[in-house]
Amino acid sequence: MSVPDVKIFPHATGEAAKTVEKHQDPQDLVFYSGWFCPYVQRTWVALEERGIPYQYAEVNPYKKEKHFLEINPKGLVPAIEYKGQALYESLLLCEFLEDAYPNHKPNLLPADPVERTYARIWIDFITKNIVPNFMRLVQAQTADKQAAAREDFTKALRTYAEKVKGPYFLGEEFSLVDVAIAPWIVREWIIQENRGYDRAAVGEAWKTYADTVAQRDSIRRTESEKQHFTDIYGRYLRDEAQSEAAKAIREGRPIP
Repeated sequence: MSVPDVKIFPHATGEAAKTVEKHQDPQDLVFYSGWFCPYVQRTWVALEERGIPYQYAEVNPYKKEKHFLEINPKGLVPAIEYKGQALYESLLLCEFLEDAYPNHKPNLLPADPVERTYARIWIDFITKNIVPNFMRLVQAQTADKQAAAREDFTKALRTYAEKVKGPYFLGEEFSLVDVAIAPWIVREWIIQENRGYDRAAVGEAWKTYADTVAQRDSIRRTESEKQHFTDIYGRYLRDEAQSEAAKAIREGRPIP
């Protein structure tokens, strides 16, 4: 298969570039990243929130290095190489960090088993309702499909916002629930500029929460400059992207 003729800025920029620069020294944990990927940002935020030592390694999605493919045959980011062993899947990596680095505070999952399970229930809601509806809205090509996707996305956000205790989902403490949704909050500009979405129109509870999350230091430290996303998300807006997530949405399947 030929490599798509797509211009991808090869490195993080802005605040994210400053963060990358601080994490070049060898560590037990190597974080394989794609600066533009929302799933990557989840794990990156967790690393930053908890102050875990890591070495940042950028992966070119169209020219993956042999070593990366050897440790991670799926070839997907984010991935972690921890003492020579490979792990992947963004939310599983966040939970791994909780287990492998219990003394790096703050923890992102509650200690209480009931609260921890409650957090996982809403992380699952994000995975099954908010992220897919965001992607459907981005990829929808006709006005009627965009309207339907926008309605479904707005409904999912309102359901979620009703459960926010404030200022973060579980209350005063920033948690893995907030981490799970944050990358899509900071990418709402894509659907605002191209799909008629308005954060304020969802409701005051959502706007207040989303504004708060977007200003979190760990979110800002892992954000690249907006202009470098144009080519990447242009493919999704034209429904031409060939990522596994884009193909799943196009085919009506769950995002893998």
